[in-house]
Amino acid sequence: MININQHMKTIVNRLPLTKARVNLGQVVRRAHVNGELFTFEKDGIPVVGLMHVDDLEDYLEMQSRSVKEQIQTSTAEYRRGAARSVHEFMVELKSPTRKRKKK
Repeated sequence: MININQHMKTIVNRLPLTKARVNLGQVVRRAHVNGELFTFEKDGIPVVGLMHVDDLEDYLEMQSRSVKEQIQTSTAEYRRGAARSVHEFMVELKSPTRKRKKK
């Protein structure tokens, strides 16, 4: 399984908490618009992070046991060859008379 994060370098901007406080509007805008990540530090020690809410929701979803199990199941099915092409799937979806397989 390929981890997309291995191919993209994530840059985390580090800011002192005092500087982040003064520039909070700009920092939030950069996180929202550009998807930038921030770590705020107090006395050089990271204390909190800031990210776009969509990224946070994705992170929280990936912590779910049921989501992890679904990913493991689908990966195993793919490796067994139980997957079908997008073309086959679309033909099946568009066919009103054809009964769909239950898995």
